[in-house]
Amino acid sequence: MAIIHHTTLSPTKLELLTGWLPLRPWYRGAEGSAQLEKAGGFRLDDPEGEVGVEFMVAADTSGEEPVAYLVPLTYRGAPLEGAEAGLIGTLEHGVLGTRWVYDGAHDPVMVEQLLALLAGRTSAQAQGETDTPDPTVEVRAEGAGVRPGLTGPGKVGDTGAGTEILVGPPGQDGALTLTLTRVLRPGAAAGEGLLGQVLAGWSAPGGAEQRGVFASLRG
Repeated sequence: MAIIHHTTLSPTKLELLTGWLPLRPWYRGAEGSAQLEKAGGFRLDDPEGEVGVEFMVAADTSGEEPVAYLVPLTYRGAPLEGAEAGLIGTLEHGVLGTRWVYDGAHDPVMVEQLLALLAGRTSAQAQGETDTPDPTVEVRAEGAGVRPGLTGPGKVGDTGAGTEILVGPPGQDGALTLTLTRVLRPGAAAGEGLLGQVLAGWSAPGGAEQRGVFASLRG
């Protein structure tokens, strides 16, 4: 169970993301610094209690139209070996000290817990509260559903709208594709090979409530 500490962060999460987001291939905002505000999200618990896992929605108003981005983040007390490509930066936590912040697509704890969520073996937690389920997060099983025992990440690659992560049973890495929807849009996923999807809500600039796919699994 993750314990949520209401304390200071230096720099803040949004300050870290302001420099990182515009460098992503799926970024749609204006050139230069993003103008970000927190717009929603949820958490997943690390069974070992060591890694913080947060699915943050950051709304950017720097372009002609606001865009909501999904940024899954993991927080660690030490660097994650082999995940240098996913390091966003470090911050100082008022209680826990230095935390290494990663793009969760490159962190096996986030990937494994997201797969567990899709398989119905764990539940989404409220973004800012300790030990509080978030019933607004919906998991839909499609077709044959999500098999237990999937592992990842394998190869991680960005597209113009998301991040694709190869996952699979032990010894068969890459059998399935786990997709994070980086540029959020309202509505559900559909199409061939869909095994499961996670839908959740966020607030658009101005206060309008939106709901769409955060992640999906296809095979």
